[in-house]
Formats: sequence, structure tokens, C-alpha cells
Amino acid sequence: MALLRSLVFYLLFYGFSALLVIASVVAIPFGRHRLKWVVATWGRWHRWCVQNLLGITIVVDGTLPDEPVLIAIKHESYFEAIDLPRLLSFPAVFAKQELFAIPGWGFSAKVYGLVPVARDEGARALRHMIATAKQRIDEGRPLVIFPEGTRVEHGNGPQLQSGFAGLYKLLRLPVVPVAVNSGPLYNGAVKRSGTITYRIGEIVPAGLPRAEAEQRVHAAINALN
Repeated sequence: MALLRSLVFYLLFYGFSALLVIASVVAIPFGRHRLKWVVATWGRWHRWCVQNLLGITIVVDGTLPDEPVLIAIKHESYFEAIDLPRLLSFPAVFAKQELFAIPGWGFSAKVYGLVPVARDEGARALRHMIATAKQRIDEGRPLVIFPEGTRVEHGNGPQLQSGFAGLYKLLRLPVVPVAVNSGPLYNGAVKRSGTITYRIGEIVPAGLPRAEAEQRVHAAINALN
């Protein structure tokens, strides 16, 4: 049954997603609000497919502010990355520079307002990233980062990437840490039914010493391990 559910999910979700990528490019000349609607539709479609095709229940334990804060999310699978437009109304996500090279999707992501992260391109790329992030703050949008840097197998809690401390210091935003346990159900070719939980941690105020801020965020995002 899990295999059949997964096959139907791949066919329907990714098939319609391809159409939405085209729709996102078409929407751009009509303004960012149209593009925002397409992206929100993608998030709603993914959530519907996860719940109704894969048999996964999604629980959000706590409340996420939809304002300029730095949201630090545990990253166990593609679930939480795709679910962000459903979880938040207009998130500005820090995303790897390579993703912006994907035809169609990359251009739409840039217009939508994702923040490119060029890890190996030096100080100039860092200044551009910070400037872009501050533009998103001025727009009133929450910023989203996966502070461990990449997907992590459920149960593991590596140290946060050094880039998190830099963003925390330079952006001077409070941090909302979010734990998620999507890995066991979603991270694999065959998806499993069950419950995925987001647990919203206590807000970490801006201006704390680096070690304290990192310790509090690390503990909170790994609360479901």
C-alpha cells in the first residue's frame, strides 16, 4: 500500500508541479502578487497530496510569527522545504545558489524573493546575501534558514553551520527555532503514513552571545529527535 500511495503521489504531485513552474514564469509579468499566488497554490497542492495520497497527518505545535524574524528549521527531508509556502504566507528562504540555475524555477525563485547562498564565493557574495536579506526584512517577510546546512537523518543533530551565527549577528533578528520529524515518513523513495509534527520553540532574542544563541537553537530544532 505504501508503494502504491507513493507512486500515485509522485505522478500527481510532480506532474502538476511541472505545470505550476510554467505558470510561475507566465505570472511574473503580471506582478509578484500573481507569482505569490502560484507558489502558495503549489504549497497547498503539496499539503493536499501529502495528507490525502500519502496518509500523513501534519501537526503544528505552537504558532509561527509571520513577520520579520529568522526562522531556523530542522531539515530532515524535502517535505519541510516544499511545505514552507503553506506553513508561512510569504517566506524568504535562504537557498543554495545552484538551485537558481534550474530552468524556469530559478528565475521564478529570484523574482519571488528567495535569498541565494553562495558559500564559496567570498566576501562579495556574503555582502550581496545580507543586502538581499535586509530587503526582505524591509518588505515585512520572515526569513527561513536550515541552520544545519543540509538534510540530516532523523536522530542526528550536527553542529550548526557557521553561517547561522553570521546571519544572527548581522541581521539582528530574533530567532524562532522549529523542530520537525519528517524524515522517517518522507525521506525515502517509498513514503510512509503517520504524523509529521512541527514543534515551534521558544524565541531566541537578538543580541545574545554566539555560543548561547547556537546552543538554544540547536537544542530546540532537535527537540523531536
